Amino acid sequence: MSQKAFGEIGGVEANAQGKYESGDRAPKADYLSRVAARGVDVLYVLTGQATPVQLDNLSQVEEKVLGNYRVLQKEDQEAIDRLTTTLAETTGPYMLKGRARPRDT
Repeated sequence: MSQKAFGEIGGVEANAQGKYESGDRAPKADYLSRVAARGVDVLYVLTGQATPVQLDNLSQVEEKVLGNYRVLQKEDQEAIDRLTTTLAETTGPYMLKGRARPRDT
């Protein structure tokens, strides 16, 4: 996603977005609120650390996907990782600097 497009989500100009990304300037609360409303992980924006996913909050579908993933061979898990990363980078609302934020590390 371009700085212009992402800046529009946050309500700032592309040059301000660029300064946020380079660390020359810190985003204000209203910007963070607007990007959070679009699904951006604000903790990741501020610290570079993804917000941990609470396992007790998984839906039944998420639990099934995770259970299926865990029984796969390592090579198949790696293929699933590549697939979901590509999908998130091209369609997800988590775009920052052209890369999706990590869901969990």
